[in-house]
Amino acid sequence: MKPLKGLLMASLLASAVASAVPLKTDPARSSVSAVFKQMGVPVEAKFTQFTAQIDYNAAQPAASKASVDIVTASLDLGDPEYNKEVARKDWFNAAQFPKASFVSSAIAPAGAGKLTVSGKLSIKGRSANVSFPLTLKTEAGKQVFEGQLPIKRLAFNIGEGEWKDTSMVADEVVIKFRVTAAP
Repeated sequence: MKPLKGLLMASLLASAVASAVPLKTDPARSSVSAVFKQMGVPVEAKFTQFTAQIDYNAAQPAASKASVDIVTASLDLGDPEYNKEVARKDWFNAAQFPKASFVSSAIAPAGAGKLTVSGKLSIKGRSANVSFPLTLKTEAGKQVFEGQLPIKRLAFNIGEGEWKDTSMVADEVVIKFRVTAAP
């Protein structure tokens, strides 16, 4: 009976050590933006409302997980009229699809201070499996996760009707993010 109890305790302890620690995101030091070209000119617009949940295990990154929810109507292009336009049906259709989301399925080490993150990106009712590099560093006692995820906007039906024309707004969009978090 004792060996079974010892095995159970060892298993519970190993499981506790392998689990990831939930981190609290610092919204003031975190950001998510979309970078694209409009008529050949680079534009960067920030999403002003998003949440990120990161459960991170530095010793075993594979035990880590992450999810991000972005309020699509919060894209700030610097002009209230443009902001309203991108929330409409032809772009994000924020009334029907108020959030875009990413949920990790795998996080793997990729060298010192680097991870490869894979998961499902969902925007405007369409989902795709994606993978991207992530850098990880410590600043002022907090973990900083930074990365870029290139996507094709038309694959997510962003820009319908006349906006499918990529000569005005390029199909290529880079989602840039920086998430600062601590236990």
